[in-house]
Amino acid sequence: MKISALPDTEPSDDAANDETDQQQCYFGNSAGRPRAADKEARLHALLHTAAELFISKGYGKVSLEMIARAAHVAVRTIYVKFGGKAGLLKAVIFHGRAKLFGDMPDMTTDQRPIEEVLGEFCQRFLHLVTIPFFFSMYRMVIAEAQTTPELAEAFYEAGPRLTRELLGQYFARPDVRAQLREDLPYEELPTFLLNTVMGDQLKPLLFAIEQRFTEEEIAARVERGLKLFLAAVLR
Repeated sequence: MKISALPDTEPSDDAANDETDQQQCYFGNSAGRPRAADKEARLHALLHTAAELFISKGYGKVSLEMIARAAHVAVRTIYVKFGGKAGLLKAVIFHGRAKLFGDMPDMTTDQRPIEEVLGEFCQRFLHLVTIPFFFSMYRMVIAEAQTTPELAEAFYEAGPRLTRELLGQYFARPDVRAQLREDLPYEELPTFLLNTVMGDQLKPLLFAIEQRFTEEEIAARVERGLKLFLAAVLR
């Protein structure tokens, strides 16, 4: 089983060393946006601005007033669209996640072999969690979770929960379950898969170790982890 690198997702050397480019890797380039008449462009700009402020100042120190002023929108607009700061953070995470998973085939109906479906999913997932923006976001959540529970909840709801639910739906498919060992705790397979593929990836996240992977390294890590996982769960 060979996992190929995803095309056109490798950030440039300059982006790896520039905080603004890290945000662009996650949200896209904010330059050249259409004018204010384009609602989608304004929404994109708001999320981009909120992400920059959350990462640079910390969730607890950023107010909706600060975000609204920097994004040139009314505070009421943020409340109407997102319900508050936690909702805005969820939108930031969800938007960035969608950029990597949005064009992936629907896993509830994808008829490709299991190693191909999970291989593509795991590669996109590992690419997501190795983006510098994700590192910064994860560290922020860990640092402020005890003092700001809504932050941890918003992060989980918009990220890890969706990932595990999507995998859970895939493993629950009758045709997929027919390929798996009958004695497995199916509800735990998403966690097992992600942990196998990620390996010790939490170490650089927790200890602020600068670690970036090339597309080839990500593909190799996915191939090794998925091979181990499938060897353990397939009939």
